[in-house]
Amino acid sequence: MKIVIIEDNPKIRSELKVFLEKYGYTVACIEDFENAVQAALKEEPHLILLDINLPAYDGYYICKELRKVSSVPVIVVTSRDSDADELMSMHFGADDFITKPYNTQILLARICALLNRTYKNQAGMQYSYNGVTIHLSKSTISCGDMETELTKNELRILNLLMRAGGEITARDDIMDALWQSNEFVDDNTLTVNINRLRKKLEAIGAPDYIKTKRGQGYSL
Repeated sequence: MKIVIIEDNPKIRSELKVFLEKYGYTVACIEDFENAVQAALKEEPHLILLDINLPAYDGYYICKELRKVSSVPVIVVTSRDSDADELMSMHFGADDFITKPYNTQILLARICALLNRTYKNQAGMQYSYNGVTIHLSKSTISCGDMETELTKNELRILNLLMRAGGEITARDDIMDALWQSNEFVDDNTLTVNINRLRKKLEAIGAPDYIKTKRGQGYSL
């Protein structure tokens, strides 16, 4: 899926682009702030990350203009952290709001959750890692000819680990992602979910798929 970044800080823009590409997204950065709306839509993005403090026109104006012609999901990513800023962003059509400095894994989880909600009925919402395929629209995983269903939290956990591409994901980052649901999640709840997920993976022919990195977290 393609993400467009509208951010005027070259360092933040570059780091965010590299980070998202690492997790499999196609990324385009907009630098023509005079024509940001047209430039962004020309890229045909699945999601837009939008800063508020921009030259020429601020993010509120850009979001308002986008909403006149497109329903593409928009996440406002900004250093402005007042309730008024968040309310203004939502008023002009943003789908989510996250403040800088942000935890990159939480931003990733927010992006993934919004893409899942928006495109859940599209057949392409699946990806594979080391022989296991996760099917987001069906909430299932498969390995070879075997398939099994996942709970909401199991799906979130495996989704996050797969997008980490084999790198370690901290327990705290996983729990932060699970907090996006309405369910209370503590350390023991995470352990229970991980153990259930491991049993389901083993049942479809993927034993030892999730590795524990003691004192750090989990990886695939």
